[in-house]
Amino acid sequence: MTTRSPDREALITSPRRASIDSGNDSGGESYGRYSFDYADDDVDVIRPPDDMVRTIPGKLSIWTLLVVIMELCERFAHYGGSLMFTIYLQKILHQNKPQAIALNRGTQFMSYGTTILGAVIADQWLGKFKTILVFASLYFIGFVLLAISSTDYSVDHGYGLAGFGISVFLFIGFGTGGIKANVSSFMAEQIPLGYKATKVPGVYEDSKLTIERGFRYFYWSINLGAFFGQLICPQVAKLHSYAMAFTVPAIVFFVGIVVFIAGSKRYIKTKPQGTVLTKVWRCMRYARNNRKEGRSHWLEGALGARNVEWNDEFVIGLQRSLRACKIFLFYPVYMAVCGSMGDNFINQGLTMKRPDWLSVDQLNAVNCLVLVIAIPVFDNFVFPLLRRCGLRMGPIVRITTGYSIVVCAFIYVTVLQKVIYSTGPYYDFTGPDVPVGATNDISVWYQIVPYAAIAVAEIFASVTALELAYSQAPTELRSVLTAVYLSTICGGSLIGMVLALWGGDPQVLYVFAGETVVLGVLTVVFYFSFHHYDSIVAKQEQFKS
Repeated sequence: MTTRSPDREALITSPRRASIDSGNDSGGESYGRYSFDYADDDVDVIRPPDDMVRTIPGKLSIWTLLVVIMELCERFAHYGGSLMFTIYLQKILHQNKPQAIALNRGTQFMSYGTTILGAVIADQWLGKFKTILVFASLYFIGFVLLAISSTDYSVDHGYGLAGFGISVFLFIGFGTGGIKANVSSFMAEQIPLGYKATKVPGVYEDSKLTIERGFRYFYWSINLGAFFGQLICPQVAKLHSYAMAFTVPAIVFFVGIVVFIAGSKRYIKTKPQGTVLTKVWRCMRYARNNRKEGRSHWLEGALGARNVEWNDEFVIGLQRSLRACKIFLFYPVYMAVCGSMGDNFINQGLTMKRPDWLSVDQLNAVNCLVLVIAIPVFDNFVFPLLRRCGLRMGPIVRITTGYSIVVCAFIYVTVLQKVIYSTGPYYDFTGPDVPVGATNDISVWYQIVPYAAIAVAEIFASVTALELAYSQAPTELRSVLTAVYLSTICGGSLIGMVLALWGGDPQVLYVFAGETVVLGVLTVVFYFSFHHYDSIVAKQEQFKS
């Protein structure tokens, strides 16, 4: 065993190579004479200490937290700004409901459709740190342009919609894609790999649990930033102007960029190794052409290859990555359904009674507030209690739980929409004398339930997906696999753009009902298709309680 320096102390063996021993009984996956110990997410082989009784997550370093703070500021800008789009497009730029929904989903489509580009640029040329910084600059410029295009002068002279399109679809869209493809995996790379002894005999800090904690608090920071962005920006728009409201995200994100740069000399930075996509293609083609009988997976045909650019660890990591991609295929529908919070929920709230001081889009802050409170509760109490009881929820069980909660939330939303249409004075808002801004006699506070329920669902489904994108990929594929997951948001936005055709009253009732049924069916299919994967991941991680 070797010991790292005090701030990176970990008990490891054979760094940067795989265990290739016949008869290895370490709990990894075996392929002929090759046995790969999956105690590490990378190619390091990490052995649990002999005296280990149980493991706990370690503390997050200050350098990890700087990345988290930058993401908090970015999400303040993203959610604070984009939350206003639906009402801004209708009220200021005079778009109807379906048009506003389609444009809003289009911004999400562009933002997450460019994640693959961000991943390729990081892997091929710039590395994660420089890529994040370059795309963050584009993002900042986009919000400055958006603020300028929303001034009275720009709108009055017909530049508002064009300015919105250029700033959001080009600058902010590309900026978001480049940042999101790399920032979560860059955060995780700041966590040293291995086991670290604590003051309690037999108790060790496990980097896997620390990374799991890191992703939860990374997601926590997303929602803390989103909470304040969604709370502050609509009020600034309500009390002052949209130009000032769009300026606030630009200022906050500029602060985030400065914080991110502050840690540049201390970050662990992985150098770009060239595009991994061509390497993946050649490896897969080789495996197809060299398939061998008796192998459990077709990619195993690439194991043991000589004079090639990949090694066996890369093949096993690629196999895990493809398995994760199959899981991600179910996410676009989930993303489309949850995306309703940014448009259909807001339009629903606009038809309900509310206090004068409340802007209905601010109810999205309930979703973020629940996440800000619930993530530490789950991290410090719920998940540790389950581990102590020997009940560790695997990724498939967690994702299924998240999907199920969303289905229940949308049953509620569908019933609520039906109740709105059954309540006067305007019922389904299709009568001849329905004024602009008409509301029925039902309180908007009924919307709190689905906002809160979807927040809890995200802890199980969304956070788990980010963990899978990092843990199941070899180092070279982490940005790409993260981008693949984030592209499911793009897929969900595309579905939302199509459904926007029926986003008006009273057709939206059938949209809610249809989304509920489809996601419910997919949840059942998902579980029975992948439930066996939890045992594979448990062996991969060699979890010991």
